[in-house]
Amino acid sequence: MSVMGTRVVRIEDHKLITSGGSYVDDLREPELTGAVHAMFVRSPIAHARIGSIDVSAAREAPGVVGVFTADDLDIAFAPGPTGEPWLARDRVRYVGEPVALVLTEHPYQLADVAELVDIDYDPLDAVIDLDDALSGRTLLFDGTDSNVAGGKAKPFDEKLFDDCEVVVTRTITNQRVAPAPLEVRGAACAWGEDGRLTMWLSTQNAQIARDILAGGLGVDPGTVRVIAPDVGGGFGAKIGADPEAVVLGWASRRVGRPVRWFETRSENLTAMTHGRGQRHTVTIGGRRDGTVLAYRLEVVQDAGAYPRAGAGMLPGFTRLMAPGVYRIPRVEVATRSVLTNTTPIAAYRGAGRPEATAAIERAMDLFAAEIGMDPAEVRRINFIRPEEFPYTTPSGASYDTGEYAKALDAVLSAGGYAELRAEQARRREAGDVVVLGLGIAAYVEITAGDGMGESGRVDVNPDGTVTAYTGSSPHGQGLHTSLAMLLSDQFGVPMDKITIRHGDTDEVPKAVGTFASRSLQLGGSVLKQAGDQVIERAKEIAANLLEASPDDVELNVDQGAWQVRGAPSGGTVTWAQVAAAAGEDGLSADVWYGDVQPTFPFGAHLAVVEVDTLTGKAVLRRIIAVDDAGPVVNPVTFQGQRHGGLAQGVAQALLEEMSYDADGNPTTATLADYPFITATELPDFELVDMATPTTRNPLGVKGIGEAATIGSTPAVQNAVVDALAHLGVRHIEMPATPQRVWQAINDAREGR
Repeated sequence: MSVMGTRVVRIEDHKLITSGGSYVDDLREPELTGAVHAMFVRSPIAHARIGSIDVSAAREAPGVVGVFTADDLDIAFAPGPTGEPWLARDRVRYVGEPVALVLTEHPYQLADVAELVDIDYDPLDAVIDLDDALSGRTLLFDGTDSNVAGGKAKPFDEKLFDDCEVVVTRTITNQRVAPAPLEVRGAACAWGEDGRLTMWLSTQNAQIARDILAGGLGVDPGTVRVIAPDVGGGFGAKIGADPEAVVLGWASRRVGRPVRWFETRSENLTAMTHGRGQRHTVTIGGRRDGTVLAYRLEVVQDAGAYPRAGAGMLPGFTRLMAPGVYRIPRVEVATRSVLTNTTPIAAYRGAGRPEATAAIERAMDLFAAEIGMDPAEVRRINFIRPEEFPYTTPSGASYDTGEYAKALDAVLSAGGYAELRAEQARRREAGDVVVLGLGIAAYVEITAGDGMGESGRVDVNPDGTVTAYTGSSPHGQGLHTSLAMLLSDQFGVPMDKITIRHGDTDEVPKAVGTFASRSLQLGGSVLKQAGDQVIERAKEIAANLLEASPDDVELNVDQGAWQVRGAPSGGTVTWAQVAAAAGEDGLSADVWYGDVQPTFPFGAHLAVVEVDTLTGKAVLRRIIAVDDAGPVVNPVTFQGQRHGGLAQGVAQALLEEMSYDADGNPTTATLADYPFITATELPDFELVDMATPTTRNPLGVKGIGEAATIGSTPAVQNAVVDALAHLGVRHIEMPATPQRVWQAINDAREGR
């Protein structure tokens, strides 16, 4: 019986819930004996010129091993007028930017020494508002003529909406959020006598981190080893290595001792990259029968102080996925990324795709409200039909497979949509203070859209156990279990005899890693290919041991042994026997999976909220979700990814926002101010299953890591607006806080 598709308890969890994981701050490696401790001195001002930095008092303090500024660094930073320095040089551009590094013998000495670093700041006007950034009145970088870091306004087709009976336009905000992983950033590093740097890093991609470190330090990548121990979440913000890691590697080489660093929660909220941060102007037009004919999306992306992923990748994916699940004949998209005196923006669960979905799904509700049609019916009318796949959108995405109407109908049926609408009408007629709102979102996203491959190696050991080396990097998803299930099903070897190795650049030198929901479809596919090659070689060896033709030998997966086809009584040979007979080369296959084609998971969500019209408090009562990512390897891990995604999507809709005052000071820099969602704010999730395979990889699977986040945010936002539609409310920005909702109710009542 195949283990595939069965509920298997995650094999990695036993350690995590008993002895505990081994995270960067837990490491007690021999190489780290005598390590010094590090803290970055960060700018308290959003925009200023650095007049001087006096470190003399700090260097004389007890326990100090070193205090360094940009003037001490002898490593180059990114070229160009908007290049990001390793430590701020001459100018700071956001609160939290690292300006100096302090090293001490003991961690308790760090804060006191950091206080002694005397920095003279000459404040400049802070650029926080996107319109201020676009105006260019204050430039973040000398030698530039604007704050635009990517994209440009394009001349639109003035006739795009000419044949539309109805045209609706609205500007909406997809607010900046903090990834806030359970484990904040940390690193530990040491240079060996062989001249190699070893860095233990909380990262999603050890190999990308190695290349960043090598490039920053000016050394050959072969002289850098990166090890990712257990990682307590990343959500895209731990792809590769941040500038702090490069400075730590440099400092360790400079002082000749290992270095440890672990940031505080406030540092994490202010200095780790943020996500989202887009302003959308949506214009949608069509006929009163519900047919959408044209859609225009104008995006202004807040890139933060330096042009990281916010300058190109995020608005790029928003542009690509702009039409969503709809057959819209005419689509125009323009994006601009602008620099502001805020923390840089980079990837966060979905990275551009949730933003695209939020825009089109609000647009569809606005259109439905304008023509007086149920939002579910408008969506049905405009869905791409199953027979049209593969389908190329006007924005250039090539969707593989989809059953969009089926997903929506399954959600509405499971949720009892007609009954909910009847209850909503009853409350409105009765004048209830607590009103009901229903929000729908249908979505499609792109996974493994990076175009890069993945590595995998499978070894069958002489004792019959299997060791697999994957370029994918688990950090909470349950990937160990899924990959072990794949190999167990392929080889007939029990899962407890399979070891999954990852996250060490010496063991896996070439890899891409984990982001964009790519791990199973690429990491799993490459291990399947490696396993197939091992099986082909093993067949030759087993045939020799069984004194039979290879064409007559088969693997009995139920027994995990080789036998002559049709004659099991004739004897079998085990994997251990085959591996022992393989000779010096062993029984192994090392594969690079390069035939990468993106896949397009999809789904539909129905959110049910209650809103107290006296206080503005919105409470999510139900969320019903279809998240179709193709065949499911392990329902336990699949469900876990959906649960986590739903929670994060709901959090953005109702709670989370990283905000700044007019001077660029973060006003949500602690968890006392940044509302972190908990089980208290969430109902039981109602999950409806669908599985539409793809033909674009050997497993037929699509990515699930980000999908639920993408649909849940607009579903909940739409539900809050829907709850108040009868009062004249047409839109409420996220997060739908009680104050914001209460204000919208009162504005509508007063005709504002």
